[in-house]
Amino acid sequence: MTPIRKIAAALIAAVAAAGCASVVAETDYHAVALDLLKHDFHSKGPATVERVTVQDEAQQLCSVYPKQRTDEMNARIEAAQMKTIKYPADGQYLGKWQEGEKVAQNGRGMQSSDAVGAPNGGNCYACHQITKQEISFGNIGPSLYQYGKLRGNSDAILKYTWGKIYNAQAYSACSNMPRFGHNGVLTEAQIKDVMALLMDPASPVNK
Repeated sequence: MTPIRKIAAALIAAVAAAGCASVVAETDYHAVALDLLKHDFHSKGPATVERVTVQDEAQQLCSVYPKQRTDEMNARIEAAQMKTIKYPADGQYLGKWQEGEKVAQNGRGMQSSDAVGAPNGGNCYACHQITKQEISFGNIGPSLYQYGKLRGNSDAILKYTWGKIYNAQAYSACSNMPRFGHNGVLTEAQIKDVMALLMDPASPVNK
């Protein structure tokens, strides 16, 4: 059950408990949840209500339960998201791995307490092992340790890696990985730095 449906279900259960069960059967849970969010939550700084209440086509399709989402839907999502990827304007994929490590370690960003336009972190260690030195990391995503050493730095690998960071859903429909570039979470310069962290032979990732 999606978060919105959970909120709506709780709201409807409360209504039913109050003796208004006849209303439940006629209620659109999704619409009720959206109305609730719009009424009770307010935008502050970079944390906007629209981030929760407004979905693009990919988000709408991904909200469909996995068993209801067809292969055709997945292919449609991936094809559409592939078109959103913007590769570096100057053709240079790598920045500074030292700065990329800072982005990977930083989990802040887009919260109500943050200033509008302030740099966000990537929080990469929440889902991936990246360097051998880091002892605390998540395992939702695959290990990225020795990423560049194992894959090389061909144009195809550079382009794929950039695209995966920019918009993971272009390669895996409804991926849990944030669409860092597509949603403006990370800047082009930050993505370059994360690319360097993964690809630069001097980076601790590849030691």
